[in-house]
Amino acid sequence: MSDNRDQQPRRDFLLRSLAGAVGASAASLPLAASAAPAAAPAPDAPPGYLWLRPDEQVFVEALVNHMCPADGLTPDGVTLGLAVFYDRALGGNWGQGDRLYLQGPFKQGSANQGYQLGMTPAQLFRAGTEGLADYCRATHGKPFDRLSPAEREALLKGLQSGQVALPNGVPSATYFAQLLQMFYEAMFADPIYGGNQGKQGWKLVGYPGVNTANKLNIVKYANKPYRPEPAGIADLS
Repeated sequence: MSDNRDQQPRRDFLLRSLAGAVGASAASLPLAASAAPAAAPAPDAPPGYLWLRPDEQVFVEALVNHMCPADGLTPDGVTLGLAVFYDRALGGNWGQGDRLYLQGPFKQGSANQGYQLGMTPAQLFRAGTEGLADYCRATHGKPFDRLSPAEREALLKGLQSGQVALPNGVPSATYFAQLLQMFYEAMFADPIYGGNQGKQGWKLVGYPGVNTANKLNIVKYANKPYRPEPAGIADLS
């Protein structure tokens, strides 16, 4: 996809997505929007996956590559480390629900009441992914990673709208909201959390990263092009 006309809609989508992810309320994005990112892995953390099961690894890699295919703007989602971000976040404090109240009672809430399930983010992911695998086998006769791009797109839209009912009863719209919010975070979080490798997400939208001179640069570059090389937490450590 080397034509800039083809790439511009994707850039605009990611810019809107970033703005929406930052400003979203806990009601519209019930889990990840209201929680802190997972703690950064230790410098000597082993490479590869730490929490995801093999079948979940395959699913997440197919998911992030579908949502972020390689083109003239970025590599594919796996190369960007997005799948590793999912793994570290779900296996870390956020995924294990360290900041969630889980004593119940858990009743059906209204949309403005936010997340109401008695599951941690990791439990929701695992149960939702198991339900999705069963749905794919029953409906398509093959797993998510072997679906065509059009089949994947239709399935994800069905999850988002709640029209796809997962056989184990996990609310599909809530499950999808978590998957999507984690994708946004993986694209734009600091690279120490696993995603946004090479700061490609930041470069895509012109975000300078952890730049201590941002306040001065707002004045210095007023009404002028400003494309600095973004800096991450590790660059300033």
